[in-house]
Amino acid sequence: MEPSQTPIVLASASPRRRRLIGWLGLPADVTSVETPEELDSPLAALPEQLAASIAVEKAEAARAEGTGGLILAFDTIVVLDGELLGKPTDLDDAYRMLRALSGRTHRVLTGVAILYPDALAPRTFTVATRVLMRTLSDDDIAAWAEKGELLGCAGAYNIEHHLASVGLDECYQNVAGMPLCHLHAALASGAGGPVPDCLASPVAACDAALGRRCALGPTLVR
Repeated sequence: MEPSQTPIVLASASPRRRRLIGWLGLPADVTSVETPEELDSPLAALPEQLAASIAVEKAEAARAEGTGGLILAFDTIVVLDGELLGKPTDLDDAYRMLRALSGRTHRVLTGVAILYPDALAPRTFTVATRVLMRTLSDDDIAAWAEKGELLGCAGAYNIEHHLASVGLDECYQNVAGMPLCHLHAALASGAGGPVPDCLASPVAACDAALGRRCALGPTLVR
């Protein structure tokens, strides 16, 4: 499809997502929407669908508030042995999550909703990343808690603070809340609407930030 100059709106209060959207070359406006992120819904048995469904709710809430343009919304869920971990309710809940995750592999799912101006419903997909958590002592957890971020993160952690790691064939930024290369591929396909004229590859910026060469990104961004 032809490139588009449609305004782009990021429906997220996450500072990480606000930074990452710039790596796609997208000058997005930002709006924060309040929607229930209920993990005990009937879709809890299908966490990939649940993450996408919550992202849809955010995109539709942004449109309902009068937001125009191409709306991008996301929801991130941590899954450990079938248990869904969202943002902790309090400090005790955060400590419980981190102790459970310590030294173990889990999955991080980010649901994506792309709502074009003329579309009746968003285009959706979910990206999964396998993550290995460091072995954490209570002192490690306390040091992380002092940074003041754990209550705002699914699973009570922010991968950018080196609490966990992913393989080169997995999407690191998906764990930070935005699967950059998957999103680039979806927008570049033109499926559902015109391609943003400013869309840029995020591969070099991601590699530079992480000091490594991703094996996944180049297979998605062409």
